[in-house]
Amino acid sequence: MDLKTLRYFVVVAEELNITRASKILMMSQPPLSNQIKNLEEELNTTLFIRGKRHLELTDEGRYLYQKAKDILLLNDKTINEILLMNKGLSGTIGIGLVEGTAPDIAAEWISEFLKMHPHVKFRILDGNSDDLIDKMRAGLISLAVITSPYDQILLNSFKVGEEKMVALMNKDHPLAKSPNEKITIEQLKDEKIIVPSRKIHVDAIVKWFKKDHFEPNIVCEMDNYLDAAAMAGRGVGISIFPKTAYIMNNSLISKEIEGEEKKVDYLFVWRKGHQLSTLEENFIDFIKNKYSK
Repeated sequence: MDLKTLRYFVVVAEELNITRASKILMMSQPPLSNQIKNLEEELNTTLFIRGKRHLELTDEGRYLYQKAKDILLLNDKTINEILLMNKGLSGTIGIGLVEGTAPDIAAEWISEFLKMHPHVKFRILDGNSDDLIDKMRAGLISLAVITSPYDQILLNSFKVGEEKMVALMNKDHPLAKSPNEKITIEQLKDEKIIVPSRKIHVDAIVKWFKKDHFEPNIVCEMDNYLDAAAMAGRGVGISIFPKTAYIMNNSLISKEIEGEEKKVDYLFVWRKGHQLSTLEENFIDFIKNKYSK
């Protein structure tokens, strides 16, 4: 069970798909599948439950993943510390990003950090906040930018941005033709509403309506911002999403929703009590310094 095999296993455990993992590792699928099979035979256990489209870690697989990450982190940390003595930081930082403005926020960090440390590389994982929190809880990632709220017992955090919630609608919708740049909940009370699928956001939107004594007609919940914008553009309903869901095109109009609380906070988070690499620790300190000024 050498480091190379453990790295293969970790990538497969994170992707839960041999095809994607093989592309990341830049190798063909059969040799990668054989490596995992040989590892299972060596340990005399099943590490993955094989489905038609994706894999699922067994209890033994999750345990090995945690240990493999610790082993590889210790190896990388040792190498990075030695390299740091000679030429500076190097290695790969994995970070999870929610949709919305998180990629823009992180892009600024990454651009500056790479200028300071040209030997560093980044690997970006995407998903909604709950997906990324689950991946952190499972030990699949250590760093992420998510939207509030979050598990304060599991994660350290600080705020790195905020964004207005907006109503996205087809340009021919009567509300789109209003000269007002903002829209009220009362104007939305009889409309078909499309909302983010994360429960905390659904609950918040329902509260907005109930505060004004209305019940929202939610016809669709979805994860993807671009899909929500497409639905609105096609006239399926009015999508209530963060402002970055707005795509500049001829079919879509965006209007801010009146009210101070109609926004979402973006948080940079990392796991409490989890061993971080020297590189990850330096990246966290770098971001902290940016927001302490």
